[in-house]
Amino acid sequence: MKATRTIGPALLMGAALLMLAACGGGRRSHTPGELECMERAMYFESIRSSRDGMIAVGSVVMNRVASSDFPGSVCGVVGQKNQFAPGVMTREMSGSSMLAVREAALSVLQGERHPLIGNAQFFHAATYRASYNNMHYVLTTGGNAFYEKRRPEFVTRPNPPGALEGITARL
Repeated sequence: MKATRTIGPALLMGAALLMLAACGGGRRSHTPGELECMERAMYFESIRSSRDGMIAVGSVVMNRVASSDFPGSVCGVVGQKNQFAPGVMTREMSGSSMLAVREAALSVLQGERHPLIGNAQFFHAATYRASYNNMHYVLTTGGNAFYEKRRPEFVTRPNPPGALEGITARL
């Protein structure tokens, strides 16, 4: 008589969770820490003024994560000294905008990018005027001007374009 092996409920649950995790389409899973760090960048840098602004900030964070010039994680990028708003990692977040911030952060972590951000890895307040000759502006949205750093001879848009909103709006 053959011995039969019984699979316990805990083992079945673990197997089910592994199978679900594998269904991510090859996408890297993001920890709750990364979600909170992305929310913090969007909350303190986009002034929560528009979904476009939040998605653009998140796109810059992800462009930096993908670059060897910056830390390789969302929290590493957002927490990098002198790169984002003072207190970005420690100040309290609250208010009615938190639901929109969470939705935008999740969307960026799942792969959404602002379609006009391109390879931009930098931004500043739209009202700020810099005198550097290596700033190629790609977008102004959510109160920020987004740009790529280029050699001066390759800068074709040295001034921020007019603000553009409504590109990433959800229906």
